[in-house]
Amino acid sequence: MANLEELKAAADAAAAKVVELKKAGAGADEVKAAVASLLAAKTEYAANNGGIGPDGKPFDPNASKKDKKKKEKDPNAAASNAQANAPTAESLAKKAAKKAEKDAKKAAAKAGKPAPDAAAANKPPPAAAGAPKAAAPKAAAPKAAAPKAAVSGKKKPKAQFGKIEPLQLCFSPNAGDPIPFITLLSAVLLGIDVDLKLKMDIYRGSGPALGTHGRGTTADAVIQGDLTCARYFLSTHPRADLTAPFLGSANPIAEARISEWVEYATKAKGAAPSSLLASVDAALSDANSSFLVGAAATLADVAAFEALGGGDRLTAPGAVDTSGFPPAALRWFTAMDTSPAVLRARNLVAGIDGSTEFAAKDVLEPLVSGCHMLEGALPYEVCTRFPPEPSGYLHIGHAKAVLLNDYFARRYKGKLIVRFDDTNPSKEKEEYQQAIIEDLAKLEVVPDIVTYTSDYFEQIREYALDLVREGKAFMDDTPQEAMQAERMARQNSSRRDLSVEDNLKYFALMESGSAEGAKWCLRLKVNMQSVNGTMRDPVAFRQNTTPHHRSGDKYKAYPTYDLACPIVDSVEGVTHALRTTEYNDRDEQYAWVQNAVRLRRVRIHGFARMNFMYTELSKRKLTWFVENGHVTGWDDPRFPTVRGVVRRGINITALKRYILGQGASRNITLMQWSKFWAENKKEIDDKSPRFMAISEEGKATLTISNVPAPDANSFLTTDCHPKFPEMGKRLMKISNTVYTESSDLSGVQVGEEITLMRWGVVKITKADDATSMYEGEFAKDADPKLPKRKMTWLSESAQNIRAELFEFDNLINKEKLEEGEDFKDFINEDNLASMFAVCDANIKNLKKDDVIQIERRGLYRCDKVYGGKGEGKEIKLFMIPDGKTKAMSTLSTKLDHR
Repeated sequence: MANLEELKAAADAAAAKVVELKKAGAGADEVKAAVASLLAAKTEYAANNGGIGPDGKPFDPNASKKDKKKKEKDPNAAASNAQANAPTAESLAKKAAKKAEKDAKKAAAKAGKPAPDAAAANKPPPAAAGAPKAAAPKAAAPKAAAPKAAVSGKKKPKAQFGKIEPLQLCFSPNAGDPIPFITLLSAVLLGIDVDLKLKMDIYRGSGPALGTHGRGTTADAVIQGDLTCARYFLSTHPRADLTAPFLGSANPIAEARISEWVEYATKAKGAAPSSLLASVDAALSDANSSFLVGAAATLADVAAFEALGGGDRLTAPGAVDTSGFPPAALRWFTAMDTSPAVLRARNLVAGIDGSTEFAAKDVLEPLVSGCHMLEGALPYEVCTRFPPEPSGYLHIGHAKAVLLNDYFARRYKGKLIVRFDDTNPSKEKEEYQQAIIEDLAKLEVVPDIVTYTSDYFEQIREYALDLVREGKAFMDDTPQEAMQAERMARQNSSRRDLSVEDNLKYFALMESGSAEGAKWCLRLKVNMQSVNGTMRDPVAFRQNTTPHHRSGDKYKAYPTYDLACPIVDSVEGVTHALRTTEYNDRDEQYAWVQNAVRLRRVRIHGFARMNFMYTELSKRKLTWFVENGHVTGWDDPRFPTVRGVVRRGINITALKRYILGQGASRNITLMQWSKFWAENKKEIDDKSPRFMAISEEGKATLTISNVPAPDANSFLTTDCHPKFPEMGKRLMKISNTVYTESSDLSGVQVGEEITLMRWGVVKITKADDATSMYEGEFAKDADPKLPKRKMTWLSESAQNIRAELFEFDNLINKEKLEEGEDFKDFINEDNLASMFAVCDANIKNLKKDDVIQIERRGLYRCDKVYGGKGEGKEIKLFMIPDGKTKAMSTLSTKLDHR
């Protein structure tokens, strides 16, 4: 298979050629040929990337621009419009609406007035075998709101099914619908809650709706009702490991009793909960009985618990008033109420209406502003992972991924795994692996464990062979171009139906490292007709004879990321896999692999990657900058690498706050560096001591007639930070000769008063702009606030030191590169400038990474400490952007302010 980066480079080059020809006014035939080449390059890339084009979006060479725009706007619009008026959907909605209105009226009429035959109507099911018969005790009924009666005269909205996908559970809590608690808890107990896609307020109908695995988004593939959805789960995911499964039990008596309890609980909810409570207590009076039917929780327990108030939308553990519950029922209800399964079911929907998590509020810190809770996350159970490939240095985008993973692991008292995804020895180096470890330390991320995908090569290999033996994978030697064409045409490979024996033979040939074996790769047998290109029999194993930086020559074939990642995530105990939205199309493939090898499913939590204006984050492009000498290395302060922005002056606390403030949002936006640096300034400004420095190039001399001579030992004391006296004091030498910025004194008039900051007022007695020489006298009693000119200064002194001040700009001079544009055409050559300055003697004590503010110039980070007098020994200070579009003062700078 071709290298994706090379294919991407070819597509970029073809696109650049099209742009160049159009700008040059080339002939139509020449442009048409270039466009054809571009289309071919995109097609080849998409074929090797599961149908995803170079721009990260699904690629269809036959789609028109109009079709693409329509699909981007609403990919399901056509289906939605067709199904919105489907007769079956409408009739179902009307029927459900009438039934809801009828039930609501009955419930309202019965509220507080039990019907004369209520005892007979709500006769409890028989007690479990061996349990003594007991009369129903009087118990305080938990508060349960009666269903809202339908408002007379208002037409019920039609049920909308067009956008409901398989395993998408839809309901409208903000429209008054109750949470489908029975469905959610059943899904948790069955272990399939990670597959659910919860959607709120996109659906209007009676009760919750669930997309099944029928005909996709059509109306007859959607089922409605809490119990109906739960029963669908139970019938499609039987609990063979339980003594008393939810449904389909081999024991018809147990199955009948479960159904009896469910029906009884449904009727008793709202109308006669006290009768239900008494029945539960009677059934559980035997101390050995913990559940209503059998030795494990069944749908009977779920339905009864929900009917007694355990599934109310805002119900947290202990929120239901159980003061009147009889002993056995109280024991059962409390056990259900505090069980991890119930907490997880509640947490699936917590926060949708402004509420917070239900899980152990006394344990969890409040969520950082901007972050959202993890679905189904419980304290001490969460395990996240950060899986960098050791093929380059971490950049700011990686920083978002690792900091989010670290935050959620720490917040939920869980575990963070840093796993090196070392499955491609052609690109990976020990150098990069070590650099990543160092960058994590810079980000103050301490993983609980560091692992390597290569640790699991044997396990992954065995799973791959199992897939072959079970007919879920096949070996293929179809040439690359033909394979691409087949995938685009959704045509099966001629090798798809090889026998298990042949597949195993060719797998061994691939692993041999021979030239003949290099023709073969292992492909997953998924679905070549899928609209999702990543599901069209993706490659799972291929030959690579490059020595691995950890395992050497032991292996000659390696798993792809698409096979290795879902397997290792499950094996290592990851509960929440945080992935950027670039992987959206691969989420289905990820779930398929885990299901195919029968591993525990992992919940995927998507978030948008960070893209910045005037910035490239591609490893390939960043490598080009390094190799072509446009930067000094991977830690260059102009680089968006972690070590680059740290060297430029980012504060880690500010970086974390900025990234976590965005949270795990899925909205893709182009970030502004100005906001990034403005957040940084908030953190460092109040902690940075102030000093003064005068540009050597723009230096002016001011002689003051009535102050001590330069050799006199005279000083004044000033605050290190005028707003924070607690930061301490520093000394400033005073004398009759001081240096100032010539731009500050240019145009000053004789008799004009100026203010020397932190010292006092000087009245000008002589001015010569041509020579930058000025004279004046100190005005002892003058108010320093009155003069318009306020300037920094330094006394002429042998104690002054020399500093080199550096400024930086973006490497790219265009805000956002369009598809087909070559970044090399937009290199900003004027991106670095420096100047020498005379500085306050106190600066020589700075340590590397210390941050100061040079007054009226800006914030600076110390990159190289003072080495003494002499050329090349100057202290080096890097200007830190402050997020403003204008400089802090009128002092001149070499580069545009960023």
